Amino acid sequence: MSDADLEQIRKARLAQLQQQGGGGAGAGEGGQEEQRQQKEAEARQSILVQILLPDAADRLGRIRLVKASRATEIEDRLIMLARSGQLRQKVTEEQLKELLNAVAETQEEEKIIVSRRKPGWDDQDDLLDL
Repeated sequence: MSDADLEQIRKARLAQLQQQGGGGAGAGEGGQEEQRQQKEAEARQSILVQILLPDAADRLGRIRLVKASRATEIEDRLIMLARSGQLRQKVTEEQLKELLNAVAETQEEEKIIVSRRKPGWDDQDDLLDL
């Protein structure tokens, strides 16, 4: 899909949401919140389209399918870098991989601790004495 196709889909979806939002006073407040979130999402997408090459955007999309929180964190970092002027050119897939590795190194991994029973004591042993 090209950028023009995606923009047309977004506009059609926004128009559809605006038509559905005219339900009542209570629905209007919820609709406003939903519209605000929709606008924020569109603004994020437009920034990401400007700063990512297509292959990097594809990789970020695949990451979103696996772990949405990680993708959101990477997007936040990319947007922050773009707003601060630290990005001189569009981000390539290799640069995105480097950013992912940097984020992965800074995050603590969850540790799984397995506690095992000490041998010698078993509930089944009590039944053998009968």
